[in-house]
Amino acid sequence: MAEEQPVALVTGARTGIGRAIAERLQQDGYRVALNVHRALTDDEQAELGQIFQPLTVVVGDVADETAAEAMVSQVQDQFGRLDLLVNNAGLNRDTLLTRMKAADFEQVVHTNLTGAFLMTKYALKLMQKQRAGNIVNISSIAGLRGNIGQANYAASKAGIIGLTKTAAREGALRGVRCNAVAPGMIHTAMTAAMSEKRQEEFASQIPLKRFGDPTEIADAVAFLAGNAYITGQVLTVDGGLTI
Repeated sequence: MAEEQPVALVTGARTGIGRAIAERLQQDGYRVALNVHRALTDDEQAELGQIFQPLTVVVGDVADETAAEAMVSQVQDQFGRLDLLVNNAGLNRDTLLTRMKAADFEQVVHTNLTGAFLMTKYALKLMQKQRAGNIVNISSIAGLRGNIGQANYAASKAGIIGLTKTAAREGALRGVRCNAVAPGMIHTAMTAAMSEKRQEEFASQIPLKRFGDPTEIADAVAFLAGNAYITGQVLTVDGGLTI
C-alpha cells in the first residue's frame, strides 16, 4: 500500500512568504491547508484554485483561541491527521518606541506571538497523540538583533524563538519537532512599501547585496521539515545581514 501523503497547515498563506511556503510544500508532496484571516473573494478563490489542487482553506484569526482550536480540528476532520504546522501569520505596526501606542504594541504581540502560541498549543496536542509531527515557526532577524521602529514586532519575533525552544523540549517527549526560520530582508508587501532609496540602503548592508525571495524562505522551511534530527533550532536566512 502506498504511503499516505503528509498533511501541512500554513497560517497566513494567502500571499507572500506564507503562499510561497504552501506552494513549496505542495510540490514536496504535502496536502496543504491554507489558513486565511478572512473569507476569500471569488477572484482569490479562483487564483488559488489554479495552484492548489484540491484547494483547502481554513478561515480564522490565529490569535483567537476558539478559532485556533477549530482550525486544527477542521484539518484533522478532513485529513485524519496533521504532520506539519507552519506558523507564518503576522503583522507589523511600525513606529519609534517612544511614539508607539500601547494598543499597537499589544496588537502585534497578540497576533504574531499569541497566535503562534495558540496554533502550536492545539497542533501539539494532536501531534503528541499521533506521536509524530513537526512545527516550523517564522520568526525574524528583528527578534535576534532588534530593529529601529519595531519594538512590538521585534518583541513578538523574539518571543517566537522562546516558544520554539520550549515546544521543541516538550514535543520531543512524544516525537514532535519544532524549529524556527528567521528571515532577513525579503521581497514582500512589507518591504515593497519602502521607498526605492530605503531599499537600496538596506541592500547595501547585506553581504550578498540583495533582498531575499519568499521562495528562499520556503526552501528553509522545507529543509527543517525534512530533517528528522533537527529540533529547537533557529535557521537565519538573511543573506549574511546578522554576521
